[in-house]
Amino acid sequence: MSDAYARSGVDIGAGNEAVARYRALLQGWRHPSQIDAVGGFGGLFRLPGDDRRALVASTDGVGTKLLIAAALHRYDDVGADLVNHCVNDILVYNAVPLFFLDYLAVGQLDPDVAARIVGGCARACRAHGCALLGGETAEMPGVYAPEHFDLAGTIVGLVALDDLPKSASIDPGDAIVALPAVGLHTNGYSLARAHIPSREWTQALGLGGTYADALLAEHPSYSQAVRAIRAVADVKAMAHITGGGLIENIPRTLPAGVSAVFEQARWEVPAIQRELVRRAGLSHDERYRALNMGIGYTLVVPLDDALRAVAAVPRAKIVGWIEARTGDEPTVVIHPARE
Repeated sequence: MSDAYARSGVDIGAGNEAVARYRALLQGWRHPSQIDAVGGFGGLFRLPGDDRRALVASTDGVGTKLLIAAALHRYDDVGADLVNHCVNDILVYNAVPLFFLDYLAVGQLDPDVAARIVGGCARACRAHGCALLGGETAEMPGVYAPEHFDLAGTIVGLVALDDLPKSASIDPGDAIVALPAVGLHTNGYSLARAHIPSREWTQALGLGGTYADALLAEHPSYSQAVRAIRAVADVKAMAHITGGGLIENIPRTLPAGVSAVFEQARWEVPAIQRELVRRAGLSHDERYRALNMGIGYTLVVPLDDALRAVAAVPRAKIVGWIEARTGDEPTVVIHPARE
């Protein structure tokens, strides 16, 4: 994986190897109500007593974005980052969120700070009609420095099995529609902290505020936009573009025998990501694996539905297409914009 990202302390290759070992450990037994989930953004479990529906669960964290939030004492949005990330992960399956559980671990508990963090979770849950069912607050001196904390959460949603995206129906010629990213979201922050020192965080970044504003921009929910597109288009597959970028997230929802082709000239890359690419000297492959590069979520739709999809959500863009793939050709091809 990326030399630049590895130097910042994150080895994505090691992460992929760990996941492969987890899968090997789980091969010996599976619960009879467990359903295979194409893509692995969440897990599916048949709803007891109802063969037509399934629970969809996902768990995640905010990552080292929290270090920037803690240093700047900006705690109000990280909870929303967490909830929105998890909502997007189960949205890949067309699941409607039911309830959420948060886990907050701190070096030294400050009730006001904790309330601001969990308040962000509550705000985002309320926006999605999702119950904040409970959580855990753990004070762990020695594991975390006094002002440091970690934040993770688990979401459970519901989907009718007939509403699961049919990725097997993807055909060459289908269009790829993208919803834009507003920044790093909740990935790439170890790389950002390695190349954008804290003394610069209060400096202006173009016309869009400061570096701090860009680094802490809220990870958006794509729920409303996806519902609007589904109302006018046949959505065959979706992907939430998080760690691993386009190169690793897109293949998780594609059938064998096809590849996804992107033209970067069709969308804008946020200023914070352009600056990070420049400072870290990221190669083409590195930038599209370590960062979202301006795409937060993708949907594969028939070409005939693509214009209706982008009309339903003005900020959506047609960014690529599906091609037939044979042999060892890459699953994701990204044609760079001219510089």
